[in-house]
Amino acid sequence: MTDPLATSGLVIVDKPVGLTSHDVIARLRRAFGTRKVGHAGTLDPMATGVLVVGLERGTRFLAHLVAETKSYTGTIRLGVSTSTDDADGKIVATAAAGAIAGLDDTTITAALENLRGPIMQKPSAVSAIKIDGKRAYERVRAGEAVDIPARPVTLHRLEVTDLRRDAEHVDIDIDVLCSSGTYIRSLARDLGAALSVGGHLTALRRTSVGPFDISRARPLAEIMDQPELSLSLDEALVASFPVLEITDGEGAALAMGKWLEPRGLEGVHAAVTPDGRAVALVKEGRKRLATVFVARPSTL
Repeated sequence: MTDPLATSGLVIVDKPVGLTSHDVIARLRRAFGTRKVGHAGTLDPMATGVLVVGLERGTRFLAHLVAETKSYTGTIRLGVSTSTDDADGKIVATAAAGAIAGLDDTTITAALENLRGPIMQKPSAVSAIKIDGKRAYERVRAGEAVDIPARPVTLHRLEVTDLRRDAEHVDIDIDVLCSSGTYIRSLARDLGAALSVGGHLTALRRTSVGPFDISRARPLAEIMDQPELSLSLDEALVASFPVLEITDGEGAALAMGKWLEPRGLEGVHAAVTPDGRAVALVKEGRKRLATVFVARPSTL
């Protein structure tokens, strides 16, 4: 019997520079011959690296894929501020003559230390955050003034891997592990502001989204030539959540949206039958173990 979810799952893309996340989706729709394609976590055109894409029923799973952490490598340029806080924007300010020369490594290190751990961060005005149903960057393009309130984020790791200087700039290569919702170009902007020289992001590569790291990702061109899932929907659920082993009978009940007796679980679990099929994501309430997403509904 053919598995009705054989074409559903995730594709982990190594996004190339110069394409929007929507551009990637458009290409994958053609490659896989389906309109049911979506992504989790936008990457700017300048950025490369891990873009998690859902196909068919995998698109519905994306809403439940909560990546608590993401990791990046990138380059911050001190000495220049831009309209978008990255290299794609217009230069709006440059550091005064001699300011960069007077900026020593100790001062930079101290400023970076203040950006580690839990902080309040104001997203870039040209971010993809929705304001009253419209993306912030769309409002900026329409000439609106956008001011997004600061929000709590956490920089679990912020390490300098290289530092280079010339007369007008300091380029800092960084390695970051952060909470979801952190903006690395905002980090560049805030570091430049703290040092009174301005700053923006000149390169960014996302190396992981939750459990999916760059080792799982395939270049977009390779996927276009050989369109295959990176993970089936079963594998995606198991990779993303703790596993709850259930019986075939319990699996049939969950497939119909029924609830089970509580098990003393904490958080969301992937309910998996003996044959390895992930039937649903489940979560306990006070009196029942209920589905939050049915991967394999009985109607399939």
